[in-house]
Amino acid sequence: MQILALDTSTEWVSVAAFDGHAAVALCERAGNAASERVLPLIAQVLARAATPLSALGGIAYGAGPGSFTGVRIACGIAQGLAFGAGIPVYGVSSLGAIARTAWRARGMARVIACIDARMREVYVAAYAQDDNGWTLASGPVVRRPDDVDAPAGGNWRGAGEGFAAYPRLAERLRLVDVDSTIIPDARSIAELAWPKLAAGEGLPAAQAQPVYVRHRVALTRAERAAGMHL
Repeated sequence: MQILALDTSTEWVSVAAFDGHAAVALCERAGNAASERVLPLIAQVLARAATPLSALGGIAYGAGPGSFTGVRIACGIAQGLAFGAGIPVYGVSSLGAIARTAWRARGMARVIACIDARMREVYVAAYAQDDNGWTLASGPVVRRPDDVDAPAGGNWRGAGEGFAAYPRLAERLRLVDVDSTIIPDARSIAELAWPKLAAGEGLPAAQAQPVYVRHRVALTRAERAAGMHL
């Protein structure tokens, strides 16, 4: 079974086709052009995977938290494509995808995943992996960096661009290691979603929903004047 996965929850657009073993993946930094770039990247990935949309077993998407506009784009694209093809969808936490990427790229098994939430806050969650898979140790939540606490147990490592936005956060949490370049890439989303879709746990396209964590979606005039962003 082949599935499609996509994420636009950060400044990066990431798309992958995955068959349970190997992935065909493309990723590019799109900034505010995610809505323009995601469909061309999907077309390229499906062409390289030699798999038409109608033959997919499902579509996985980065459900958030992340950029308010970005998570809506990923959810809407997944919903529209899945509805047209008559296939299920499955939403994956963008923070969970960061943890999975950190494990695949760096062997990190106890990960505090962090995304810049703007407004001087971060989205953060902690994940630990063992023989039974990933366990959510804390979060996901939105916090000011000074209010973020590491879960008990120690030996935590950090991943995600939130640590680049707030460099002192890693030191305050006493992390063993940090990689602020890791993003919630589509291959990780596919790897997390594939067993769920294969087991028939996908949802109808109409039930695709983003995960915001922060429910405030507008700034005051003073906040905009101060250069704050959602």
